[in-house]
Amino acid sequence: MQAEILSTGDEVRTGAVVDTNAAFIAEALETIGITVNRHTCVGDDLDDIAAVLREIAGRSDMAVITGGLGPTADDRTAEAAARAAGVALEEMPVALEQIERFFHARGMAMSTTNRKQALMPQGALVLENTDGTAPGFRMTIGACRMVFLPGVPREMRPMLARHVVNAFTQPHRSDGMVHVVVVISTFGLPESVVGDKLKDITPPNGPLRVGLRVLFPEIHVRVYGQGERLETLAAQMRQLKEIICERLGKRVLSTDGRRLPEVLGGMLMERRATLAVAESCTGGLMAKQLTDVPGSSGFFLLSAVTYANEAKIAVLGVSPETLERYGAVDEATAHEMAEGARRRAGADYALSTTGIAGPDGGTAEKPVGTVCIGLATPEGTRTFRYVFPFGDRDLNRRLFAATAFDRLRQYLMGTLRVNGLTE
Repeated sequence: MQAEILSTGDEVRTGAVVDTNAAFIAEALETIGITVNRHTCVGDDLDDIAAVLREIAGRSDMAVITGGLGPTADDRTAEAAARAAGVALEEMPVALEQIERFFHARGMAMSTTNRKQALMPQGALVLENTDGTAPGFRMTIGACRMVFLPGVPREMRPMLARHVVNAFTQPHRSDGMVHVVVVISTFGLPESVVGDKLKDITPPNGPLRVGLRVLFPEIHVRVYGQGERLETLAAQMRQLKEIICERLGKRVLSTDGRRLPEVLGGMLMERRATLAVAESCTGGLMAKQLTDVPGSSGFFLLSAVTYANEAKIAVLGVSPETLERYGAVDEATAHEMAEGARRRAGADYALSTTGIAGPDGGTAEKPVGTVCIGLATPEGTRTFRYVFPFGDRDLNRRLFAATAFDRLRQYLMGTLRVNGLTE
């Protein structure tokens, strides 16, 4: 099945809003074996939207369209769909009821402008939106099945899962083909190295193919499988997954797509262990990523963002002499920060980061990209110093945080020691 994605709206067309929807939709469709051939963006002009819809209808089996379902005058996607299909707009009682119910549940009066959102092309099937005021709809134009969803990501994503992924999986499999996608997340190797290690791992025309996706600072290996029998395909996928994990070794984070903070959180929860962090250069990023993990209250105890030297001394007990002699960005300081956080929180483990994220502030001895990391454990404390080649502040901070997390992950795996032995 060949699919297209169409994003509408002047704010997307002009770049005022970044179109994250298209990437999310494409990945979701790929997981159910639907190939996305094009991503298209068009503004709010009625004629332009209708023309693009007719073009898509003439060349694709399926399309997902986002945006333009709101209550204002520039929300014209439903009208454009009706024009492209050669039908009239009509008020859908089911859609109107959904909109009224949304406002009633929140104790709000529905504006008359919201009634416009119940206008849909004749013959369209209304799709429920439980998170907003814009119902979606589904219709066929030519031979193309089209799904129209709101552009707000927090509304679009659950609707995509409910009305697209679930709805299209079984019809797509009616041809007898089964599609499986496995995601193996990795950290610590650049994309080019991962690519080299997995080069020629699958035959060109076989049932399996491998692709890479960069989710900085991680690299995700995506294995796509297509076959007639689920059991056979699953066995082939398992065998290939084992080969990939063998080639990438300890750089593999998970074989189910989980990212590093979630993997680390899971390891801590399995051990009923606790963690504290002391952050300087990462500025609370580590705490944010850890608390994004469901169940993080079961393992995460404390974050101390001690940006100033005075805070390092007062909160973590870092020695003024250490700071005077070595400076804030040094392994000795990272050592005392980690031990101070572990002591202050009463945690099993603690991580610390102190570095120079950039874009300025570096020196010849400590260039931008330098980070010192402390790992405090019941067995002792170990520190690490790295210099990363990025001048970008955001990239450096994300890489600093991930590297700290990975030091603890490696320790919990038994592939890193704190007694001075090499990894």
